[in-house]
Amino acid sequence: MYFIGLDVHKKTISYCVKDAAGRVYQEGKIGSTRRELDEWIRTMPQPRTIAMEATIFTGWIYDHLLPHAEKVKVAHPLMLRAIAAAKKKNDRIDAGKIADCLRCDFLPECHMASTEIRDRRRTLRYRSLVIKQMVQMKNRDGKLITGQDQASASEYALAFLHMMTGHSPVSTA
Repeated sequence: MYFIGLDVHKKTISYCVKDAAGRVYQEGKIGSTRRELDEWIRTMPQPRTIAMEATIFTGWIYDHLLPHAEKVKVAHPLMLRAIAAAKKKNDRIDAGKIADCLRCDFLPECHMASTEIRDRRRTLRYRSLVIKQMVQMKNRDGKLITGQDQASASEYALAFLHMMTGHSPVSTA
């Protein structure tokens, strides 16, 4: 069995492949695209188990690699103390530590929701954002129509003038 640790970033993925004895079989860096992942996974030895730290990019990589491995595991980032506590830290070392945690069965695994649930959550987050922006626009329109916005703007201008000059604003009453 080969254990593959991935350190995932927006543009690159660092990887470390170790055998059951802990010897490094291969390590390197690839681009974070489906095409490069496909080319890379074909060169990896079998059977293999893959692990990565949970990030914003983990979902699509998890789904893409799932058919190509015995298991794909996602590590809980706060519980993955081996990386956070390390004095020397870079992507290559992080990938190696993830592979070691996986190999020794010390990987603090987190639940990975199904693709359908992740898609539904994404849709609901977007819907919530659209509703929030719609309410903000309605509130802005209401202030413009009632003239509340003009009053607060003129009050702000008078207060700014007073602050800059040190003189109290001239009263028109």
